[in-house]
Amino acid sequence: MSITPERRRTRRRGVNEHGTTARIRPGQQVQLIDLSSGGALVEADRRMLPGSAVELQLLAQDRQATMRGSVLRCCVVRVRPSSVSYRGAIAFDRQLAWFGDTPGYDVPFGGEVTPLGI
Repeated sequence: MSITPERRRTRRRGVNEHGTTARIRPGQQVQLIDLSSGGALVEADRRMLPGSAVELQLLAQDRQATMRGSVLRCCVVRVRPSSVSYRGAIAFDRQLAWFGDTPGYDVPFGGEVTPLGI
């Protein structure tokens, strides 16, 4: 039995660590399962087409960001009598520098983080 080596470049943060809500433009609310500087895993009630471009709006208590990316994969995770839930992985086009683990960046840089109320 072989063990697949870890391919992730940055650490994922689960729902209890990142404190962030998300939506996919033009306004589809999604549940953020985990988040890293390179991408996000989200759950939604609509299918996300692998290869399609998306814009993910992230909102935390003290900051917000809009990240463009592409859907890597999407699958059904739950089927109920009145709904279906999908889980999709999104790879960002650029690094989200919120967590300090982005290679080459120690703090967030301008243009990505916008203070609330501005």
